[in-house]
Amino acid sequence: MRLLRTLLLILISVQVYAQQGGMWIPSLLEGMNEEEMKSLGSKLTAEDIYNTNNSSLKDAIGHFNGGCTSELISPNGLLLTNHHCGFSQIQSHSTLENDYLKDGFWAMSMAEELPNNRLYVEFIVRIEDITEQAFANITGEMTEEEKQSQIDKNVNQVQENADREDWQDTKVKAFYKGNQYFLFVTERFEDIRLVGAPPTSIGKFGSDTDNWVFPRHTGDFSLFRIYADANNRPAKYSEDNVPYRPKHFLPVSLDGVDEGDFTLVFGFPGRTDEYLPAVAIEHITQEFNPSNIAIREAALKVIDARMKESDDIRIKYASKQARIANAWKKWIGENLGIEKGNVIKARRSFESSFIKALQEKGLEEKYGSILPEFDRLYGDFASINIQRRNFIEVFLITNELLGMTFGAYQFEQAVNSSPEDFEKERDRLIGRLTSVHKNYDLTVDRAVFRNVMPFYRENASTAIYEKTAFTKLESALDLLEGSAKQVIKKLNNDAAYAFAKPMMEEFVGTINPEFQQKSAAIAALQKQYMKALMEALPNARYFPDANSTLRVTYGQVRGYSPRDAVYYKPVSYLDGVIEKYVPGDYEFDVPQKLRDLYDAKDYGEYADASGKVPVCFLGTNHTTGGNSGSPAIDAEGNLIGINFDRVWEGTMSDMNYDPEICRNIMVDLRYILFIVDKYANAKHLIEEMKLVHPKKIMVENR
Repeated sequence: MRLLRTLLLILISVQVYAQQGGMWIPSLLEGMNEEEMKSLGSKLTAEDIYNTNNSSLKDAIGHFNGGCTSELISPNGLLLTNHHCGFSQIQSHSTLENDYLKDGFWAMSMAEELPNNRLYVEFIVRIEDITEQAFANITGEMTEEEKQSQIDKNVNQVQENADREDWQDTKVKAFYKGNQYFLFVTERFEDIRLVGAPPTSIGKFGSDTDNWVFPRHTGDFSLFRIYADANNRPAKYSEDNVPYRPKHFLPVSLDGVDEGDFTLVFGFPGRTDEYLPAVAIEHITQEFNPSNIAIREAALKVIDARMKESDDIRIKYASKQARIANAWKKWIGENLGIEKGNVIKARRSFESSFIKALQEKGLEEKYGSILPEFDRLYGDFASINIQRRNFIEVFLITNELLGMTFGAYQFEQAVNSSPEDFEKERDRLIGRLTSVHKNYDLTVDRAVFRNVMPFYRENASTAIYEKTAFTKLESALDLLEGSAKQVIKKLNNDAAYAFAKPMMEEFVGTINPEFQQKSAAIAALQKQYMKALMEALPNARYFPDANSTLRVTYGQVRGYSPRDAVYYKPVSYLDGVIEKYVPGDYEFDVPQKLRDLYDAKDYGEYADASGKVPVCFLGTNHTTGGNSGSPAIDAEGNLIGINFDRVWEGTMSDMNYDPEICRNIMVDLRYILFIVDKYANAKHLIEEMKLVHPKKIMVENR
């Protein structure tokens, strides 16, 4: 509790500094955060953003399928997120006859909206600090394992006793490396239907070349709708369900942005590590990332070439390619940013200040061994971390045959452990194999195997592809016919399974346990380091690392200078789309209708004062993965854009946010409205929204 009191004093007493990033818990914005937002131009109060008694902005923010963010933009449950967040759903409905990836999709009535299996959106009902309950009965004599076991028991008890409705759920997450705990009461909606998506030539314009790079010209958006039961509660898909009536939805501003405007990004950032020691950053950027980059680059070399050769393969592999390429390019940018900014050197300098502060405050005996221990632990951890990740990259990320064998291996282990679960586990494996084969191409996967397998085992032959049953769904399912004993025997006689099994046994039995043991020791030390930082340097600002919980990050519309003599203005325009246009190109083709609208300057009310249509804009908001689809909200609480990316030079912000170079990239809402209205002729969707002119009202009221 002493740590919490210290933290509260920090939040109350620290003066407002120049913006330094941060992903803040929305229930704790009163005080310093509220004042800082006002200094950046916000007119919002903390209660406007988070309120459990009245509707607030947080009621419009949904966690989209556990990996992205989305926002409600109409009283009829209309939901906006990124095109890349809805990509797998768009792909799942696409065929050669109805190529929604290539041509886009627009439901012209609610009856035409497409249901999506296993897609969900989750909202936060309330957030409670349960740190005191979580740490009940913890003593200094306990080992770290005993402490965590007691915390887990306490947390489970809190969840059991939490006040919630029957249709609501709870989750508890650790903050500040396990020094603080919060309870989240949630509502999960599972009837989510696809409403609209632009063609990939708009929604993914620039593809890999422009990914993580500004200026961006990508209309990265898609539209869904939440359906609920007759009582407006979550329900499984049913034709009887009706559009959800939200507690709050975001009005849409037609006035756009100017440099210096306040921006608030509200969403579910996935993971950051802002308080890592220098030795960890060094390991990640100089050893861990390069290994991952090399494997993904080898896979992409095959997939990209084959997608350009065949529309069938393009459709099948579009979502997989995007997942593989996204992190690949991000890691490259992250490494470059860390190196260019001399971040490791700067972090070591900070650690010297930390050591000095320990000495000055008489804390050296208590915490002085932390940094040397980090050096020792990471020296022992590096090789197993890379070996484990190489397995994941080769077996679970890039190669589908090996992924199928791993699913079969998990099936065998589960059945050997619990024979009574044979039927359930077989059904699960059947579902997994069926899902893979929906978008599987043997020639692509074999070529990927040839490229990536040498990173894990040398001299591996692709001959297993000619002998295995897994490369065809029918023969793969035949392996699963019979009793448990018969099925396991057939699996072990399969060429691919027999090839992969020793490596999978090594991973499960040796590599992963060693990784878990060593990473647990690092996590325990990181928790102690976080506590030590707050005690030794109490006047510094501390925000909790991202952990896929609801957060607020605020900033302003700002350009930036990535290198000498270069400055990027904060807004890109439709003119840039046309400038980049390459007829028939995989990344830079532009639909004829969009070119016609541009030539005719048929922009409706969506052009800015200069007569141009804005496409994307930059902000100083501190974002990461999971913030994709997050609303960009103006000073009045209106929607002005949706977050979808960061600039390449600033992807290091997961470990080191630099306000000079770190920028998030957002699609301007006026471009989205322009595409929906003028390109798709889906004006009925515009009519659902509440369109506002906050800047005009401000001028009139002066």
